[in-house]
Amino acid sequence: MNLPKIHSISKKICVALLGGFLLIFILLHASANMLVLRHDDGAWYSAFCHFMGTNYIVKVFEIILLGFIALHICFTAWLWITNRLARPVRYHQPGRSKTHPGSKLMMWTGILIFAFLVMHFCQFYFVKLGWVKGEYMVKVEKLQDEEMMQMMQMANQMNITPEELINQIESSASEYTDANGDAAETDEYIAGLRDKLSVMTLVQHAYEEGNFSEDRQWIRHLTYDDRQMLRRVMPESDPEPDFYFMVRQLFHNPVMVLLYLITFVALFLHMRHALPSAFQTLGLSNYKYGKAIDILGQIYAWVVCLMFVAVPILVYLGL
Repeated sequence: MNLPKIHSISKKICVALLGGFLLIFILLHASANMLVLRHDDGAWYSAFCHFMGTNYIVKVFEIILLGFIALHICFTAWLWITNRLARPVRYHQPGRSKTHPGSKLMMWTGILIFAFLVMHFCQFYFVKLGWVKGEYMVKVEKLQDEEMMQMMQMANQMNITPEELINQIESSASEYTDANGDAAETDEYIAGLRDKLSVMTLVQHAYEEGNFSEDRQWIRHLTYDDRQMLRRVMPESDPEPDFYFMVRQLFHNPVMVLLYLITFVALFLHMRHALPSAFQTLGLSNYKYGKAIDILGQIYAWVVCLMFVAVPILVYLGL
């Protein structure tokens, strides 16, 4: 196997810098997850997700973050492969070294974390991209259409349903078309009315089922088909994934809670070694404060991972 010739220390520096960036991001991510535990029907968490999903600066940062994750994985794997190739014949007698156990497990915990990321992206990030189906919500104000309101008022005045009103309009339009032509335009108009009827039916169903946020600003529990219909009929409505409900639903499953907890243990072992290792690689550690950096790494890993662990456990317990 022929790999590009880059000095080992250069690859280690790249891994350390990329890892340092990811360590900062993961703290922010853990902090945002804690909003799920607020008993506000997801108001704060949904607002945070809305900001993250609509702000253009965040979208650019998202691409950079994904690039950094990919580079961190590639450089780490590259470094591991080149180290293995440098000594194809292993030691007959495994010697005792002072290497921290976390260092020896870095590759394996990294593989486990990568597998978790694929699952996590399928459960949440790919839902936002529309690649995977999920639960959605839409702002009520974005479904307020003047033509829809007029149709509902007219149907109420005539004491008939909106669908019956559209059938009457279609019948009258057909008679007009038979006499004057222009059937294509009439069909397009009736199709538009039936699309609006689909939106009205959706809103009516939400009222009947009580699928609203506590502040009545969002219609929740929309399906993927509902989202596609709204994006086609009312593109400005822009339905969003209901991540709060999806998180709460996910962590009512004990199997998923267990999988997440196993991953957080792997993340702890990975982070436990990552911070001191990054300082050492970048030449920022020495005998004077090396111990302090090691303790800082432990505290950082414990704080972040406990924040992550708290969400699935407390949601599963109904708190």
